[in-house]
Amino acid sequence: MKIVIKDEWENLVEPSGFGYSDAMIYFTADSHFGHANIIKYCNRPFESVQQMDETMLKNWNDRIKANDEVYIVGDLMFFCKDPQYYLNRLNGRKHLIIGNHDTYWFKKIDPTPYFQTISPLMRIRDGSHRFILCHYPLMSWEGIHDHTYLIYGHIHNSTNGIYWPLLKTYEHALNAGVDINAYQPVTFKELVENNRRFKENH
Repeated sequence: MKIVIKDEWENLVEPSGFGYSDAMIYFTADSHFGHANIIKYCNRPFESVQQMDETMLKNWNDRIKANDEVYIVGDLMFFCKDPQYYLNRLNGRKHLIIGNHDTYWFKKIDPTPYFQTISPLMRIRDGSHRFILCHYPLMSWEGIHDHTYLIYGHIHNSTNGIYWPLLKTYEHALNAGVDINAYQPVTFKELVENNRRFKENH
């Protein structure tokens, strides 16, 4: 498997720059397709893993068109029997930032044909903002004092960690996890608003 390490700021151009006037950019993390116990761990509103998976697949494909860019900030699947079942059904040009559970399904298939890029960390920009994409929440990152955003996952909707009182004060640290983003990929604007509301209530 070839992993592309993003060690320079990659231009994430305006949608028209992709050659498609209606292309959009989305972020998501921690869907855990195939993982039945995540329903209990995160108090997800589903009665079965089948219901969870089909709902999130529908949510994804209702929003994401073939030419949209989707940045998956780790843990796309866990304990899934057939990774291709999900990968073949998910719309968009997908980029994977590797999470701790992704390595399990990497053993079943070669993921590279399904993603534009695969990396443990990415640095991207959209013309107006710069982003560090890492599965794990960080206490500091490159550009933190210059309004660079950290987009992370891993913690789902947990606020029990000793890091949370500090992390919630970081305006530019945004959790892309589905558990606080309506179980679907979201735009940057939606990501900012969802995190603002979550932090206010926790």
